[in-house]
Amino acid sequence: MERENTQLVKLRSLLEIARALTAEKDLDRLLSLILQEVTRVTEADRSSVFLVDRERRQLWSRIAQGLEIKEIRIPLASGIAGHVAITRKILNIPDAYQDPRFNSEVDKQTGYKTKTILCVPMMNREEEVIGVIEVLNKRDGEFLPEDEELLLAFAGQAAVAIENAFLYEEIERLFEGFIRASVYAIESRDPTTYGHSERVAVLTVGLAEAINRVERGPLSKVRFSPDMLKELRYAALLHDFGKIGVKESILVKANKLYEEELQLLLMRFKFIKRTLEAEYLRKKNEIFESSKGANTHLIERLDQELIAKLSDIDSQLRFILECNKPAIIPEGGFECLKEIAIQTYPDLDGNPQPFLTPYEMENLFIPTGSLNTAERLEIESHVIHTIRFLERIPWTKNFKEISTIAGAHHEKLDGSGYPNRLRAPEIPTQSRMMTIADIYDALTASDRPYKRALPIDRSLNILASEAKEGKIDWDLFNLFIGAKVYNLVIRGS
Repeated sequence: MERENTQLVKLRSLLEIARALTAEKDLDRLLSLILQEVTRVTEADRSSVFLVDRERRQLWSRIAQGLEIKEIRIPLASGIAGHVAITRKILNIPDAYQDPRFNSEVDKQTGYKTKTILCVPMMNREEEVIGVIEVLNKRDGEFLPEDEELLLAFAGQAAVAIENAFLYEEIERLFEGFIRASVYAIESRDPTTYGHSERVAVLTVGLAEAINRVERGPLSKVRFSPDMLKELRYAALLHDFGKIGVKESILVKANKLYEEELQLLLMRFKFIKRTLEAEYLRKKNEIFESSKGANTHLIERLDQELIAKLSDIDSQLRFILECNKPAIIPEGGFECLKEIAIQTYPDLDGNPQPFLTPYEMENLFIPTGSLNTAERLEIESHVIHTIRFLERIPWTKNFKEISTIAGAHHEKLDGSGYPNRLRAPEIPTQSRMMTIADIYDALTASDRPYKRALPIDRSLNILASEAKEGKIDWDLFNLFIGAKVYNLVIRGS
């Protein structure tokens, strides 16, 4: 009766283990769980799981319980494990050192003494051997036939769980590849922001991990599971994917005027100077002919006037070129531009034309940055494109918030952000974290053609101002500073 009760307990335990194995998708944790449970139910001292690598014709073990070796590889037909993998038969060895297939080198290296061995194959649904389970040193003697049955049943459950874990890993690799390809597509259209998505992901996840370590205060109630961290990372990597829908010329616009527009302006000013020179040459010819060369002082005065006017035009052009940069226009700059714009020159038909067109004035009047109102709205539309793209993906339940998180990374707590002018209660914590990471990286990035990289301390001061104004989360920003999350990225990487 006692023996039957023991077997019943083991069978119940096997059912519980089967449920646990089915629930675990991470291969490393699964192998650890298999070793832990198989050692317990067989009352062995230790155990190993060897998996078949058919491409290399090897057996490998990522975890060997009780040994420091993290991964070992042996030829497929080698030793006891290899014999079981090839023959598909159970081996129950009462005295390891009496079996010629036993390799005693591991014992010599570790100081362990192997006595009894029970080794069974792990078979998948197609009856293929995917690995073997090996248990060592039964605690109360030798392994019995019921141990063989129990271990074989366990091996069947383990095989299913391992295949599921492999499939899960393959799907994850495929999905990771899709994410990487998406990021590559973004950065191919806008090479000036190369590495931005990865850095934002590193900073955002780093801030989440710092939150997990907080023990006091409002953030101590916030916790991120491994799946939530993965969801957050994917959202951060894809937060700018919508830039695919923005014109490339706008994405990489370095100055207020596009290069072809600037060249047209430069040609116009060259024409203005040539027209002025021609006008003064005509005046000098008239004076020379009317005075028969006598009024040389008047001609000299005209030469001086021309030099002064040409110098003024050159100064105006230099000022225009300075205003064309994506920097803040100096005080009085708008008035100077207006004075330049109202000046005219005669075109080829003699009609007066302004030095600057209304379109040029609109762009040169941009107070800071390089984008006009229409272009800025188009840049801001990338968030809408991101949301629409991410909402089309059939995310699993673990990742269902990705579009919401990524779609709110430009929102501000006071409602001044975009695209939906959300306020604090409507903005997820994950999005608030990403906002801080995104702003910090944009400020310190050295690869933007329209701005210079700011030093770390100045960038943090700008973020501090945003926090004091109620635009970004104060508690998250303080942790970003206190935990030195910003040190997770190397500038220029």
